[in-house]
Amino acid sequence: MNEKLFIPIILATNKKDRKTENVAKLLLEEMEERKGIETMLFDVKDFKFPQDNYGQSIKDQFPEWRDAIVKADGLVIVTPEYNHGYPGPLKSALDLLLPEYKHKAVGLVGVSMSPWGGTRVIENLLPVMRELGLVTSSASLNVPRVQELFDEQGNLNDEAYKERISSFLDELAWMAQALRWGRENNKSEK
Repeated sequence: MNEKLFIPIILATNKKDRKTENVAKLLLEEMEERKGIETMLFDVKDFKFPQDNYGQSIKDQFPEWRDAIVKADGLVIVTPEYNHGYPGPLKSALDLLLPEYKHKAVGLVGVSMSPWGGTRVIENLLPVMRELGLVTSSASLNVPRVQELFDEQGNLNDEAYKERISSFLDELAWMAQALRWGRENNKSEK
Protein backbone atom coordinates (compact mmCIF):
# COMPACT_ATOMS: atom_id res chain seq x y z
CA MET A 1 0.00 0.00 0.00
CA ASN A 2 3.03 2.30 -0.02
CA GLU A 3 3.07 2.43 -3.81
CA LYS A 4 2.22 5.82 -5.30
CA LEU A 5 -1.35 6.42 -6.38
CA PHE A 6 -1.73 6.84 -10.13
CA ILE A 7 -4.34 9.50 -10.87
CA PRO A 8 -4.41 10.86 -14.43
CA ILE A 9 -6.12 14.10 -15.40
CA ILE A 10 -8.35 14.61 -18.42
CA LEU A 11 -8.85 18.07 -19.89
CA ALA A 12 -12.40 17.91 -21.20
CA THR A 13 -12.59 20.56 -23.91
CA ASN A 14 -11.06 21.01 -27.33
CA LYS A 15 -12.28 24.59 -27.67
CA LYS A 16 -9.78 27.20 -28.91
CA ASP A 17 -8.56 29.75 -26.36
CA ARG A 18 -9.81 27.53 -23.56
CA LYS A 19 -9.27 28.88 -20.05
CA THR A 20 -9.84 25.41 -18.63
CA GLU A 21 -6.36 24.44 -19.82
CA ASN A 22 -4.81 26.74 -17.20
CA VAL A 23 -6.72 24.91 -14.47
CA ALA A 24 -5.64 21.48 -15.77
CA LYS A 25 -2.00 22.56 -15.93
CA LEU A 26 -2.15 23.97 -12.40
CA LEU A 27 -3.62 20.71 -11.10
CA LEU A 28 -0.93 18.76 -12.95
CA GLU A 29 1.78 20.85 -11.25
CA GLU A 30 0.20 20.47 -7.82
CA MET A 31 -0.24 16.71 -8.23
CA GLU A 32 3.33 16.26 -9.48
CA GLU A 33 4.60 17.95 -6.31
CA ARG A 34 2.88 15.38 -4.10
CA LYS A 35 5.11 12.50 -3.09
CA GLY A 36 2.27 9.98 -3.04
CA ILE A 37 0.77 10.71 -6.46
CA GLU A 38 1.89 9.96 -9.98
CA THR A 39 -0.11 11.64 -12.74
CA MET A 40 -0.27 12.49 -16.42
CA LEU A 41 -2.45 14.80 -18.47
CA PHE A 42 -4.78 13.65 -21.23
CA ASP A 43 -6.36 16.24 -23.52
CA VAL A 44 -9.54 15.46 -25.45
CA LYS A 45 -8.22 17.46 -28.40
CA ASP A 46 -5.66 14.66 -28.89
CA PHE A 47 -8.34 11.96 -29.18
CA LYS A 48 -9.01 11.37 -32.89
CA PHE A 49 -12.40 9.70 -32.94
CA PRO A 50 -13.49 7.88 -36.08
CA GLN A 51 -16.65 9.19 -37.70
CA ASP A 52 -18.14 5.75 -38.38
CA ASN A 53 -17.76 3.99 -35.03
CA TYR A 54 -17.97 4.81 -31.34
CA GLY A 55 -17.72 3.46 -27.82
CA GLN A 56 -15.96 0.53 -26.21
CA SER A 57 -15.57 -1.38 -29.47
CA ILE A 58 -12.82 1.08 -30.52
CA LYS A 59 -10.94 1.34 -27.20
CA ASP A 60 -7.92 -0.48 -28.63
CA GLN A 61 -7.42 2.50 -30.94
CA PHE A 62 -6.63 4.52 -27.79
CA PRO A 63 -4.11 2.29 -25.98
CA GLU A 64 -2.47 5.04 -23.92
CA TRP A 65 -5.84 6.10 -22.45
CA ARG A 66 -6.98 2.50 -21.93
CA ASP A 67 -3.73 1.45 -20.25
CA ALA A 68 -3.65 4.54 -18.04
CA ILE A 69 -7.17 3.89 -16.75
CA VAL A 70 -6.43 0.18 -16.19
CA LYS A 71 -3.45 1.23 -14.05
CA ALA A 72 -5.22 4.19 -12.43
CA ASP A 73 -6.39 4.45 -8.86
CA GLY A 74 -8.47 7.48 -9.74
CA LEU A 75 -9.13 10.17 -12.28
CA VAL A 76 -9.45 13.96 -12.26
CA ILE A 77 -11.84 15.45 -14.81
CA VAL A 78 -11.30 19.15 -15.51
CA THR A 79 -14.30 20.37 -17.47
CA PRO A 80 -15.86 23.66 -18.43
CA GLU A 81 -19.57 24.19 -18.12
CA TYR A 82 -21.22 24.63 -21.51
CA ASN A 83 -24.93 25.51 -21.28
CA HIS A 84 -25.20 23.70 -17.93
CA GLY A 85 -23.56 20.56 -19.37
CA TYR A 86 -20.26 18.95 -20.26
CA PRO A 87 -18.47 18.95 -23.62
CA GLY A 88 -19.24 16.17 -26.09
CA PRO A 89 -15.58 15.19 -26.55
CA LEU A 90 -15.37 14.38 -22.83
CA LYS A 91 -18.33 12.00 -23.09
CA SER A 92 -16.79 10.40 -26.18
CA ALA A 93 -13.49 9.82 -24.36
CA LEU A 94 -15.18 8.46 -21.23
CA ASP A 95 -17.41 6.11 -23.24
CA LEU A 96 -14.39 4.33 -24.72
CA LEU A 97 -14.07 2.33 -21.51
CA LEU A 98 -16.35 0.79 -18.91
CA PRO A 99 -15.03 -2.05 -16.72
CA GLU A 100 -11.67 -0.26 -16.48
CA TYR A 101 -13.27 2.46 -14.31
CA LYS A 102 -14.96 0.20 -11.76
CA HIS A 103 -14.38 1.13 -8.12
CA LYS A 104 -11.92 3.93 -8.85
CA ALA A 105 -12.10 7.43 -7.40
CA VAL A 106 -12.92 10.44 -9.53
CA GLY A 107 -12.49 14.09 -8.66
CA LEU A 108 -14.60 16.57 -10.60
CA VAL A 109 -13.35 20.06 -11.39
CA GLY A 110 -15.96 22.43 -12.81
CA VAL A 111 -14.72 25.54 -14.58
CA SER A 112 -16.84 28.54 -15.49
CA MET A 113 -16.56 32.18 -16.43
CA SER A 114 -19.60 32.81 -14.22
CA PRO A 115 -19.67 33.02 -10.41
CA TRP A 116 -21.13 29.49 -10.17
CA GLY A 117 -17.81 27.81 -10.95
CA GLY A 118 -19.07 24.87 -12.93
CA THR A 119 -21.53 23.67 -10.30
CA ARG A 120 -24.08 22.55 -12.89
CA VAL A 121 -21.57 20.62 -15.00
CA ILE A 122 -20.53 18.70 -11.89
CA GLU A 123 -24.17 17.93 -11.11
CA ASN A 124 -24.70 16.71 -14.67
CA LEU A 125 -21.63 14.47 -14.54
CA LEU A 126 -22.65 12.65 -11.35
CA PRO A 127 -25.05 10.16 -13.01
CA VAL A 128 -22.48 9.51 -15.74
CA MET A 129 -19.82 8.74 -13.12
CA ARG A 130 -22.17 6.36 -11.35
CA GLU A 131 -23.00 4.52 -14.58
CA LEU A 132 -19.29 4.17 -15.41
CA GLY A 133 -18.56 2.68 -11.98
CA LEU A 134 -16.41 5.60 -10.83
CA VAL A 135 -16.78 6.69 -7.21
CA THR A 136 -17.08 10.46 -6.95
CA SER A 137 -15.04 12.19 -4.29
CA SER A 138 -17.13 14.17 -1.83
CA ALA A 139 -14.93 17.19 -2.49
CA SER A 140 -15.30 18.70 -5.91
CA LEU A 141 -13.39 21.75 -7.06
CA ASN A 142 -15.30 24.71 -8.45
CA VAL A 143 -13.41 27.32 -10.43
CA PRO A 144 -15.56 30.43 -10.88
CA ARG A 145 -14.54 33.42 -13.00
CA VAL A 146 -11.66 31.48 -14.52
CA GLN A 147 -10.85 34.44 -16.78
CA GLU A 148 -9.83 36.40 -13.65
CA LEU A 149 -7.97 33.60 -11.87
CA PHE A 150 -5.06 33.50 -14.34
CA ASP A 151 -3.06 36.19 -16.13
CA GLU A 152 -2.48 36.27 -19.90
CA GLN A 153 0.47 33.87 -19.57
CA GLY A 154 -1.58 31.34 -17.59
CA ASN A 155 -0.06 32.19 -14.21
CA LEU A 156 -2.26 31.97 -11.14
CA ASN A 157 -3.34 35.39 -9.84
CA ASP A 158 -4.49 34.14 -6.43
CA GLU A 159 -2.03 31.85 -4.63
CA ALA A 160 -4.64 31.21 -1.92
CA TYR A 161 -6.47 29.10 -4.48
CA LYS A 162 -3.83 26.42 -3.97
CA GLU A 163 -5.37 25.73 -0.54
CA ARG A 164 -8.63 24.71 -2.25
CA ILE A 165 -6.69 22.48 -4.60
CA SER A 166 -4.84 20.91 -1.68
CA SER A 167 -8.09 20.07 0.14
CA PHE A 168 -9.56 18.65 -3.07
CA LEU A 169 -6.49 16.47 -3.65
CA ASP A 170 -6.34 15.33 0.00
CA GLU A 171 -9.88 13.98 -0.23
CA LEU A 172 -9.34 12.42 -3.64
CA ALA A 173 -6.12 10.70 -2.53
CA TRP A 174 -7.81 9.34 0.60
CA MET A 175 -10.65 7.91 -1.45
CA ALA A 176 -8.32 6.51 -4.12
CA GLN A 177 -6.25 4.79 -1.41
CA ALA A 178 -9.32 3.30 0.26
CA LEU A 179 -10.73 2.05 -3.04
CA ARG A 180 -7.36 0.56 -4.01
CA TRP A 181 -7.35 -1.36 -0.75
CA GLY A 182 -10.88 -2.54 -1.47
CA ARG A 183 -10.04 -3.69 -5.00
CA GLU A 184 -6.98 -5.56 -3.74
CA ASN A 185 -8.65 -7.17 -0.72
CA ASN A 186 -12.27 -7.77 -1.64
CA LYS A 187 -12.72 -11.36 -2.76
CA SER A 188 -15.59 -10.41 -5.07
CA GLU A 189 -13.17 -8.18 -7.03
CA LYS A 190 -10.94 -11.14 -7.94
